[in-house]
Amino acid sequence: MTNSTHFTSFILAGYSDIGQLKYFYVFIITALYSSIWFSNILLIVVICTKKSLHKPMYLFLCSLFVNDLYGSTALFPAVMTNLVSDDHSISTLYCYLQIFCIYSYASVEFSNLAVMSYDRYLAICYPLQYNVLMTPNKVCILVSVILLVPWVNVMVSLSLTVCLELCGNIIDKVYCDNYLVVKLACSTSDTAVNNIYGLISAVSLLSLSLFTIIFSYIKILCICLKSSIETRQKAFNTCTPHLASMFNFSFGCFLTLLQSRFDRPMKGLPTVLQTILSVYFLMCQPLFNPIVYGVRMSKIKQACRNILPGQQPKL
Repeated sequence: MTNSTHFTSFILAGYSDIGQLKYFYVFIITALYSSIWFSNILLIVVICTKKSLHKPMYLFLCSLFVNDLYGSTALFPAVMTNLVSDDHSISTLYCYLQIFCIYSYASVEFSNLAVMSYDRYLAICYPLQYNVLMTPNKVCILVSVILLVPWVNVMVSLSLTVCLELCGNIIDKVYCDNYLVVKLACSTSDTAVNNIYGLISAVSLLSLSLFTIIFSYIKILCICLKSSIETRQKAFNTCTPHLASMFNFSFGCFLTLLQSRFDRPMKGLPTVLQTILSVYFLMCQPLFNPIVYGVRMSKIKQACRNILPGQQPKL
């Protein structure tokens, strides 16, 4: 019979004793977190205050920026607290809350990017009918779906994890990971439902999102090949930031998946680099999005110039 214990906390073994260097890391993380908040809040305010940006594409962008703030807040404050503390334990309640926030952030991010690709498909392939096909009501429905469906999905998955009988409380990461918590279960037979549901939900989300993205860009490519240079340039300008964001986020998720499921490929890397790669999708994506969209999209860039102190609008 396996011995089980009712744990009130988990130990995050991803942290190591780095001495006074921890204050340098805290400074870097604080600067990065502040930059994420400033850049995302700036673009959210710009989109909300400028009536010319009250269009579906920018509203989906606003949803993306809000989700980036949500995801980064699930990680950064906890990491900063654990770095300066000698105690790297985290209560079970906060651990499960962090799992919910991080997993729902990732699911919403991918769903949002999929919906944005569909929006670009309608705008480029059906420009005359676009306002009829993508009405404000449809935008609200799509935003609600990309929020609620992932949240419900993660809630179900997390409820299955909470019900598990655990025989350990050490998580080999700097944040709580659902897969690593499930691995702490006393019996592998108890985790069968978790594994099956997790596999089905992940495959469903990925397959639906990838189908939407691939379908949209195939259609966009076909239209561009038949259109004028001006139309191609316009499509390129609006699609490039989205593609860059999608590839960056997919790369970050792939690194996290590789590290969680397959330890061997990462074993030869320095501990600090392993940690950075494990949080790449939470650290870099929330800063990457406002930068790439702020730089590449002329309307947002001009609106930012007008709203920032010392910048005069062009007459």
